[in-house]
Amino acid sequence: HVRSRRQRQMCIRDSWWTALAAIIVIDLVLAGDNAIVIALAARSLPKNLQRQAIIWGTVGAITVRTAMTLVVVWLLQIPGLMLVGGLGLIWIAYKLLADDPSGEDAHGTGANTFWGAMKTIIVADALMGIDNVLGVAGAAHGSFDLVVIGLLISVPIVVFGSTLVLKLCLLYTSPSPRDS
Repeated sequence: HVRSRRQRQMCIRDSWWTALAAIIVIDLVLAGDNAIVIALAARSLPKNLQRQAIIWGTVGAITVRTAMTLVVVWLLQIPGLMLVGGLGLIWIAYKLLADDPSGEDAHGTGANTFWGAMKTIIVADALMGIDNVLGVAGAAHGSFDLVVIGLLISVPIVVFGSTLVLKLCLLYTSPSPRDS
């Protein structure tokens, strides 16, 4: 009897660590686009504000993403909601693949102020992070602590990656008058 209880505890611990690893890997794999957006949002700022914009924009993005993920973890417990979400994704995929008759492209420019860069980082991360939120929420299996711990581990890695992307952007683009 004691042995089976110990085995169950080990199995629970192992599954917790496996789920945490899955959350970290999912978030890192799906966050590459977010790191690029963070870097591009900060590249037009003076050097002394770039790092601050990346850090504070990321703090805002973490807050929004954590809140969104916790809500999705809660919502995934509602029966039939995944079916409705899947049907919604099919509709979104169709709209993305259908030709746009206007032929316009919606590319924006980088922010020129600290607050503009922070806003860009937070809003872009919230919109582009939906795939991350769904993946992390699914891997969490209803565990809120796994969500928070997984994001606290993976997001600093994304911040580090965004600073590397920013350095590459600055290295291979023409110098801005603001850099002086």
